[in-house]
Amino acid sequence: MARVVFDHVSKHFGAVRAVDDVSFDIEDGEFICLLGPSGCGKTTTLRLMAGLEQPTSGRIAVDDRDVTFAKPKERDVGMVFQDYALFPHMTIAENIAYPLKVRGAPAKDRAARTADVAQSLGIDHLLERRPGQISGGQQQRTSVARAVVHKPKVFLFDEPLSNLDAKLRVEARSFLKHLQVELGVTALYVTHDQAEAMALADRIAVMEGGRVVQMGPPLEVYRKPATTFVANFLGNPPMNLVPVKLRLDGGRARLQAAGLDVAVDPGRASRFRDGADLTLGVRPEHLRLVPDAGEATFTGSVYTVEPLGPETLITCTVDGQLVTARLFGDEPPELGDTAHFRIDEHHLELFDDAGVRVER
Repeated sequence: MARVVFDHVSKHFGAVRAVDDVSFDIEDGEFICLLGPSGCGKTTTLRLMAGLEQPTSGRIAVDDRDVTFAKPKERDVGMVFQDYALFPHMTIAENIAYPLKVRGAPAKDRAARTADVAQSLGIDHLLERRPGQISGGQQQRTSVARAVVHKPKVFLFDEPLSNLDAKLRVEARSFLKHLQVELGVTALYVTHDQAEAMALADRIAVMEGGRVVQMGPPLEVYRKPATTFVANFLGNPPMNLVPVKLRLDGGRARLQAAGLDVAVDPGRASRFRDGADLTLGVRPEHLRLVPDAGEATFTGSVYTVEPLGPETLITCTVDGQLVTARLFGDEPPELGDTAHFRIDEHHLELFDDAGVRVER
């Protein structure tokens, strides 16, 4: 496999900065997910790695070899596209073997390698069929087989599961994770689906406006979002973000808003003045239902109740703002009820007026 380096890479389309000064490393055998909303630059970043686009500035290297302006065929990468991009007139065997054919591999070697890869991916019984004669999940595996067959140094995935239904998506996700561990591949995977990113990645790079705004292990990014954008994008439902005022009094610090009052460690607020505008962030699973207002951090009127089997999502209105709690095993309140919730300060995050997380 290989180590990949993006060094201050930018790509401009006229006045549009699709990728803006992006730098990151992918270690040998590491699985990195580029996560973000549509238009954030993640697919353009992938295409720059593949050689399908050339950067406006910056450097891309694979195993210390500069490939910034190398042609796609010179980069030794395998790519799985969103629509799988299979040739409809070819058999599955011919589709899988195609990368070997264009590299001039002998027919006997192509057949042996194709059979071996197809068997490992569980599609060896489909080799004589054509793409239109197999299911979406089987097409996805065929596309992966074609990427794997010539043993590239780096695998690139462009939202490869987006065309599958929910059940197949979960199955394919497990399959890709197992395959990545088994092969020890170096992989760059683009998705807007946070569940895919959390499940698959060794590290997640969250992109916004062409930039990587945070990169780290999935749970670290989830638990310690660097900005309100990351906090709001990662999580389903996302982190609750509540505008608050900081009140400092006699060495004590409190965060206050209409319907909300919570004490915080004065050390966390030491760089701010009294009355500063901050944002309180708390994940829905860290809101605890309590029986009366005396124990509560805030009280709200129940707006929606969503039973999801092992958990229930409760959304309350708190002075006109919606706040969502995830309850496990509790008897949920009903629509219109008054519900009291408590926030554990250890799970409370603070963001400054620029939306940047305040370190503990």
